[in-house]
Amino acid sequence: MGEIRKVKVNGTEYEVELEFNGESWEATVDGSTFTIEMPGATAAPKAKRSASSGRKKSGTVSANIPGKVVTVEVTEGQKVKEGQVVLILEAMKMQNEIQAPISGTVVSVQCHEGDAIEANVPLLVIEPDEETE
Repeated sequence: MGEIRKVKVNGTEYEVELEFNGESWEATVDGSTFTIEMPGATAAPKAKRSASSGRKKSGTVSANIPGKVVTVEVTEGQKVKEGQVVLILEAMKMQNEIQAPISGTVVSVQCHEGDAIEANVPLLVIEPDEETE
């Protein structure tokens, strides 16, 4: 399986699976596969993700795809741990567990069960614990 990327073509956004095969790229969009040849191209190095990268994580929780909120697993004032499931979103006929990006206290829940949500819209906000800042 290749790398999943979002691309825009003439203003329309697509989710594309890309795989480098030595001299060309295989791009799969909506079940159709295309070969892209770029002479002299090489695969991009994988981005390294590290907890000690020094980059501060946001406490704003959003989904990167539109969908329907199936369940909200937390309430305002509740303590959560990083990686804990905070809501379940149905998107593309699949249920997706949305996890807390940081440990802290839920300060705002901006969605309800049954809500249709757009991509990248804040769904809830977590205020980080003092010791995680």
